[in-house]
Amino acid sequence: MEYDRALLQRLNRRTFLGRTSLGLGALTLSSLLAREARAAERGGLPPGLPGLPHFSAKAKRVIFLYMSGGPSHLETFDFKPKLAEMDRRPMPESFTRGQPIAQLQGQELKCMGAQFRFARHGRSGQEVSEMLPHTSRIADDICIIRSMHTDQINHDPAHTVMNAGTSLPGRPSMGSWVTWGLGSECDNLPGFVVLTSFGGRSPQPIATRQWSAAMLPGRYQGILFNSSGDAVHYLSNPPGVGPSQQRQVIDAVRDLNQLRNSADVNPEIDTRIAQYEMAFRMQMSVPELMDIAAEPPHVKRLYGVSAADGSFAYNCLLARRLAERGVRFIQLYHRDWDHHDNLTGYMRICCNLCDGPSAALVTDLKQRGLLDDTLIIWGGEFGRTPMVQYKGGPNPGRDHHIKGFSMWLAGAGIRGGITHGATDELGYNAVEDRVHVRDLHATILHQLGIDHTRLVYRHQGLDLRLTGVEEARVVEEILM
Repeated sequence: MEYDRALLQRLNRRTFLGRTSLGLGALTLSSLLAREARAAERGGLPPGLPGLPHFSAKAKRVIFLYMSGGPSHLETFDFKPKLAEMDRRPMPESFTRGQPIAQLQGQELKCMGAQFRFARHGRSGQEVSEMLPHTSRIADDICIIRSMHTDQINHDPAHTVMNAGTSLPGRPSMGSWVTWGLGSECDNLPGFVVLTSFGGRSPQPIATRQWSAAMLPGRYQGILFNSSGDAVHYLSNPPGVGPSQQRQVIDAVRDLNQLRNSADVNPEIDTRIAQYEMAFRMQMSVPELMDIAAEPPHVKRLYGVSAADGSFAYNCLLARRLAERGVRFIQLYHRDWDHHDNLTGYMRICCNLCDGPSAALVTDLKQRGLLDDTLIIWGGEFGRTPMVQYKGGPNPGRDHHIKGFSMWLAGAGIRGGITHGATDELGYNAVEDRVHVRDLHATILHQLGIDHTRLVYRHQGLDLRLTGVEEARVVEEILM
């Protein structure tokens, strides 16, 4: 009798565990199916295209700290003793003859050495300007690329090259390519979010096409969040309209759109339906996202921010919060790096505004274990010239330069503590391990698990890619 009771207990235990494990599996499957159903409601952002990622990814998300206007590589990451030696002496014509030099044609050009001191930092000995003391402290976490080059010497087309891989307007931005390919991991926020700030010489205008989805379905375009006031225009309900009333309106509009779509199938109608649903969910998620009151005091001190003030520091903290919530592509523009005059004064302003928060973001993500799968990029659309026009003023600036400039990357399988590539002795031409913007794009996609040659969208008989039809390579040397 005792044997039968013990056997029955063991059988009951096995039955319970078996049923429980099946139940847990069913719950998990149910959760996944529910997530995909929600994705279908908003136009299928997750899980992205079939077959992607193409291979194991190091990065789940990208944060692009975009220094709009073009920071001077010669005052940040690329010290040139020879340029300092030739300060105020004529720029050798052998460098500039036949070259595109915006705003300098026919002028008397003289060399200008770095306006700030440089020193080596970290175990790696990375050479960084005194204007970036906080970045200097993360020298071992970042990879500095000194050999960037691009094609366009004026701001708007150069922005388009950096963002869309071509100067031709009407092509999808990198964030749109990424979210189209991989989808989003967030149910109540867009997969691609843009934030802007300013402070310095003059705010560079940024066209909204820099985060456009172009011919990709409209749901993949970047969404600009205002970092002060209403985060998204027209997101709030007007007075007297409550959630239940709004839900009724959204349901009615959805039903009408679906009727139209059943007669005339159009992906943009799907996008319209999805965006109404997303906006409804964002009414709850966005205010909570933008409110940093609950952030611990030590975190606010780390970023150098105390309130929602629209600063680059506030945007960097928001970038971390967006990353935690599963947003796939986050782009922060600081719009004041176009320093044609008073270089030292404006560099001090921009570095003071951007250096600390950029380093804080790397540090914060690292402490939270998010840097391992978050790719951070820092840089602008081009660099600045080693030669200037001395017009009698005490403090000239530097002009647009596309032949050689610097950027840095961190996280998600990037080798920290290394400097890749080099410019010549005057910082004019990238001459060693040159990296074109197309190569940068190929490398970003690679870290996300995407083969850039296979991320293709057919449009008007053309197979379009972010990296275009010209040669582009993954910069394997900077990867772990």
